[in-house]
Amino acid sequence: MSQAYIVAAARSAGGRRGGRLAGWHPVDLAGAVVKGMLDKVDADPSLVEDVIMGCACPGGEQGANIGRMAALAAGLPESVPGTTVDRQCGSSQQSLHFAAASVMSGIQDVVVAAG
Repeated sequence: MSQAYIVAAARSAGGRRGGRLAGWHPVDLAGAVVKGMLDKVDADPSLVEDVIMGCACPGGEQGANIGRMAALAAGLPESVPGTTVDRQCGSSQQSLHFAAASVMSGIQDVVVAAG
């Protein structure tokens, strides 16, 4: 079985309701983090095969498929799919598990897991 490795990590700044990030659309914020992470390791966006994003209780501004929309906002090619996982308190952890399983099974090589 293949191994899965975390080769880069990034996160957004912390914020609070009505704070300095209040004007950012969730998709734009997530896309900026994904793009920043790929830029940090000089990764070719066309190598990314999937984006799996955890988002507990998506609604309102994040009600659409934020994983797919964040992939597009990050400038990934339209051919890169994205999905959203809602596992309540474990959404981002579950996205990492799904990404690792996909790589370890040999289905994909480069997957972005986020949440």
